[in-house]
Amino acid sequence: MVDEVKVSDVDFKHGLGNYQHMRRIVLAVLVVVLFAALLFGQSTFPPDTAVHETIEMFGVLLIFLGIVGRLWATLYIGGRKSSEVVTGGPYSITRNPLYVFSTVAAAGVGAQIGSFSGIILFGLLCAGAFHIVILREEKFLKEALGAPYQAYLARVPRFFPKLSLYQEGDTGNFKPRLLLTTLLDGLVFLIALPAFELIDGAQLSGMLPVWFTLP
Repeated sequence: MVDEVKVSDVDFKHGLGNYQHMRRIVLAVLVVVLFAALLFGQSTFPPDTAVHETIEMFGVLLIFLGIVGRLWATLYIGGRKSSEVVTGGPYSITRNPLYVFSTVAAAGVGAQIGSFSGIILFGLLCAGAFHIVILREEKFLKEALGAPYQAYLARVPRFFPKLSLYQEGDTGNFKPRLLLTTLLDGLVFLIALPAFELIDGAQLSGMLPVWFTLP
C-alpha cells in the first residue's frame, strides 16, 4: 500500500514520461559521441592479438548483460500504477536498475575498441550523464510519491546494487509493449559490434588515421 500521491495521475505520467524520454536521448547521444571520439583512436593492443579479441568478447558479454538487465527491470516497472513505489526484483537492490544496466552495456561498447581504459571511460561517462538525470528524477518522485518513496530512498542504494537486499516481489500488471520498447532501446548498444569492426578495418588499411591510443 502507498500513501496518496501529491500530484495527479496525469501529471505524474507526463512528468515521468519526460524523464524516460530524456534517458533515451542520453543513451543515443552518448553512443554517437563515443563512436565519433574513437574514430581516430586505437587500442595499444592491435586488433589481431589475443588480448584485443579477449577484451572485445568481454565487452560483448557486458552488452548482452546490460540488455537482459534492462529487460528484467522493465518486467517490474512496466505497467505499474503511477502511485506505486516498485521495490521488487532489481528495484530491491538498486533504485535505478535501468541506468545501472545501461552503464554496464556502455562499458561493453567501450570494450569494442579492445582497450581496458575504454571499458572504464565509457562506463564512467555513461554513469556521470545518468547521475544528473537520476537527481532530477528523484526530486520529482519525492514530491509525487511522498512517504513510501522517502522510505525507499533510505533503504535502497541509488546506484551500486546491494545484493543482500534482494527480494523477488512481483511484476504487477505488466505490458508486453513496454518490454519491446526497452529491447529496441537496448539495440543501440549492439550497433557497436559491427561499427568497431569497420573502424578497426579502416584503421588497419590506412583509411582512418590513428591520432591516439588507449591501453
